[in-house]
Parts: sequence; C-alpha cells; structure tokens
Amino acid sequence: MNALDVGLYVLSVLLVLAGLAGAILPALPGIPILFGGLWLAAWVDGYQHVGGGWLAVIAVVGALALLVDFLAGVIGAKRVGAQPAALWGSALGTVIGLFFGLPGLIFGPFLGALAGELCSGSSVLRSAHVGVSTWVGLLLGTLTKIIASFVMLGIFGGAWLF
Repeated sequence: MNALDVGLYVLSVLLVLAGLAGAILPALPGIPILFGGLWLAAWVDGYQHVGGGWLAVIAVVGALALLVDFLAGVIGAKRVGAQPAALWGSALGTVIGLFFGLPGLIFGPFLGALAGELCSGSSVLRSAHVGVSTWVGLLLGTLTKIIASFVMLGIFGGAWLF
C-alpha cells in the first residue's frame, strides 16, 4: 500500500464520519457523504472486498432512507392538515436552528412550523399541534437516517470481512 492509498483511506474515514454527523445534522447530506466514503474505500481496494453488487445494496438502503426522511416531516405535518407555511416554517426553523447548536436543532423545526401555522391564521392550539406533528415526523426521519447509516456500515463491514 502506497502513501496515496493511505491518504485515500483516511479521506474515506473522514467522509464516513462526516456522513454519520450528517445523519443527525440536517444541513449536511449525511447519507450521500457516507456512501461516498464507503465507495471511495471500495475503489481504493480495487473492489476486491466490496464489489459493485454490495455497493448497489448499500446505495438502495441509502436511497430508501433519504426517501423516508424526506417524506416523514411532510407526512407528519400533512397528517394533521398543516398549511404550506408551516412546512416552510419548519424548514426555515431547521436552518436557523443550526446556529443555536443542539437546542436549535431540537426546537427549530417545531418553532418554525408553529410560526408558519400561526401566520396562516390558525389558533395557537392548532399551531402547536401542527408544530409537534411536524417535529415528530422530522425526528422519525432523522432516526431512520441514523439507523440506515449503521445498516450501510454493517453491510460494508460484513462484505469487507467475509
């Protein structure tokens, strides 16, 4: 193994770690970054341990996780009849929440959905209900991404070892 390979493996590990962080942080596309790190490691190895078939399976797991994540927040909000402004508010609250650390990530989507629903003329109680439903949907989407990330790593590790 030469120095370039070592450097590429280090880059692969960094991408995997960034992908795991992105499974939690909404600003980072965690699943694609994680997949990129796994693909890079397989490529550096010449696909000897993890071939195209395994990478395709890992990609399908990642794609399904992205789909569930995308739909979870919307389904949570739509389930209770949220106004479009609540969805936009949730997205904006998520972005603004990034600047306030973990509390911002937890409360930003809720407060954004709440504000968006209030701006649409709904009552405070109704807006709070929409905010909670949106937040629960986003939480389930994040949980799905975290689980899928570890499934992807498990498949990759299993393919590499066996």
